[in-house]
Amino acid sequence: MGKGAGCVPSKKKTKFVTADSPRATSGTSRNAPIPLDDSHHTDQTSNAIQETASSNSVAAKLKIFIVFYSMYGHVEGLAKRLKKGVDGVEGVEGVLYRVPETLPIEVLEQMKAPPKDDAIPEITAAKLAEADGLLFGFPTRYGSMAAQMKGFFDSTGQLWKEQKLAGKPAGFFVSTGTQGGGQETTAWTAITQLAHHGMLYVPVGYTFGPGMFKMDTIRGGSPYGAGVFAGDGTREPSETELALAEHQGKYMALVVQKLAS
Repeated sequence: MGKGAGCVPSKKKTKFVTADSPRATSGTSRNAPIPLDDSHHTDQTSNAIQETASSNSVAAKLKIFIVFYSMYGHVEGLAKRLKKGVDGVEGVEGVLYRVPETLPIEVLEQMKAPPKDDAIPEITAAKLAEADGLLFGFPTRYGSMAAQMKGFFDSTGQLWKEQKLAGKPAGFFVSTGTQGGGQETTAWTAITQLAHHGMLYVPVGYTFGPGMFKMDTIRGGSPYGAGVFAGDGTREPSETELALAEHQGKYMALVVQKLAS
């Protein structure tokens, strides 16, 4: 799937994790080195083979790119919890990327936007072809994605022409200012981007279990994907919102893993 590190077939049936299911735990590595007969091999050779096996195990991990735009940090907070969820599934790794900023620094300063985290690199459109799965995150602008993310999708024309993203699973997570600001429509209107690329849209649905029905506190997120309410920009994501993001990361990792098997 794509040009990434490749796919590792699994002989075990993958089970999807819900909020009231036990958390996925790492088992014995399928790529553990085969014990060697000391009478035929030296310790030095044994160590070399073990190092090679370990290297191959890392290289064989499926990659899910978590690509986002975040102005005030709310979407970035969800992205980091999504990565935690992805990384919690053995054999799958989440990689954080941000899309290029299109606003001048002077405008961002006037909007009191915090500086970007230099530890998270910007992504180019061509890089998307290397992913085994993709999760796109962005804030809303009148019920649809922010211009920065739309500009990035607009730069994927060559990938579309060559259908390099066809068949890749993808999902969304969003941020809105208010409850009626587009928690569902922001993701819903973004599905057209995936459709033209031939990608497979993977909504989180109601797999989060009881957490999807909580009414005691304000909560972002929907069957379309994780979400957070930013309010005037000062509200921090709740633990329920972050937990849904982590669950979506695990859910997507399991889907990617199952498709690769």
